[in-house]
Amino acid sequence: MTGNQAPNEAVVTSYANAPARTVTAGGITYAYRELGPKGGIPVVFFVHLAGNLDNWDPRIIDSVAKGHHVIAFDNRGLGASTGQVPDSVEAMADDAYTFIKALGFDTIDIFSFSLGGMVAQVLVVKHPELVRKLVLTGTGPKGGKGIDKVVGTTYWDILRATLTRSDPKEFLFFNRDAAGKPAARAFIDRLNERTVDRDVKVKVKAFRTQLKAIQKWGRSTPDDLSKLTQPTLIANGDNDRMVPSVLSEDLHRRIKNSELIIYPDSGHGGIFQYHEQFAPVAVEFLAR
Repeated sequence: MTGNQAPNEAVVTSYANAPARTVTAGGITYAYRELGPKGGIPVVFFVHLAGNLDNWDPRIIDSVAKGHHVIAFDNRGLGASTGQVPDSVEAMADDAYTFIKALGFDTIDIFSFSLGGMVAQVLVVKHPELVRKLVLTGTGPKGGKGIDKVVGTTYWDILRATLTRSDPKEFLFFNRDAAGKPAARAFIDRLNERTVDRDVKVKVKAFRTQLKAIQKWGRSTPDDLSKLTQPTLIANGDNDRMVPSVLSEDLHRRIKNSELIIYPDSGHGGIFQYHEQFAPVAVEFLAR
């Protein structure tokens, strides 16, 4: 099913208005949203740690959806998807595969961020025939140096955010400086543009299970990414405290068909801080 648009079906081009849908496979009901023109190869968005459907920057997803069928989904046990959160990145990738096949797709492009980029790497290693192009942002390879330290950084920033009554993403994704602070607030405001049919909040237990999975990933033997033949776009900020920026360079070295963009004066959420520059680059890459 790569479904073409029904004649009377208007194309939704705004993520804020994308209808909430579900599909059931393997005993799990997956929540997802779709937008953009149907037909062609869809772009599936793989979200970050403790992320649900409400965590995608509409400026990026809307830009991609102008010319592509875009699908964002909640992995098992997250947001409105049922089941228990897996405690390994590999199991998350298996669920993503189940979800994609349940929608009837044989070929997809992937847009991923952070933990989503780890899940995407496993998926493409296990099912290379499924993925045509890969966008990996704010992420790193299995066994990447310093990934297992994400737990300490995350808890520390959550504490800092709690003390200042801020969203933890303001600390985790952005530098606390003259450029980072306003970019952080603007990003959080954009995430709140959808006012109806918001997703189910992510529970603390789910978040902790995902953190354990990331820690395990950081301490595991690396996958052989030299086998990947998919064109790959890698992007990050130059001061990523969650998934160190050097790991984007590491990915670039390992994946021979890859391009790397590092944005200055920005952190883990560099692509969100520089969305005006990054969105057109991602669109051009996917359209090639």
